Amino acid sequence: MTLNSVTASCLSEGLISAYRATRYRVLGVEPFDMGIGTRSEGLAQLYALHGCGCAAFLTGWNPEGQLLSSALNEAAHARLILVAGAQCVGLVPGFGQDPSGQWPGETSLLALGLPLEAARDIGRQFRQNAIVWAGDDAVPQLILLR
Repeated sequence: MTLNSVTASCLSEGLISAYRATRYRVLGVEPFDMGIGTRSEGLAQLYALHGCGCAAFLTGWNPEGQLLSSALNEAAHARLILVAGAQCVGLVPGFGQDPSGQWPGETSLLALGLPLEAARDIGRQFRQNAIVWAGDDAVPQLILLR
């Protein structure tokens, strides 16, 4: 079983495909995009800079795929910064963008040094359908949570 496979999910194939196509933008000093299943040199450089070998791309926006107001989404993101920041070696702002433009972009963050189980727990705490996680190979994987 690979990291991005799940034996059963309540998510539609269309939604999973949309998550796979999303542009995961890391807005650090040198911004870069991450794609599911493709090694990210920008991520590998952040690993070297921060002395870590894993990272999670997380959002608190729109739990379970339900559109919320900007105020509720911003409050969730502020909580996410506190929760993830307490468990990782560094946070880098990010933005998840649907390349088709059918779904609004979501303020996100890259939590450096966050182990997979901790990332899953945070994603579930914020009622997310999925998260993106990468191990020491710097290849982002879609991790379904529902």
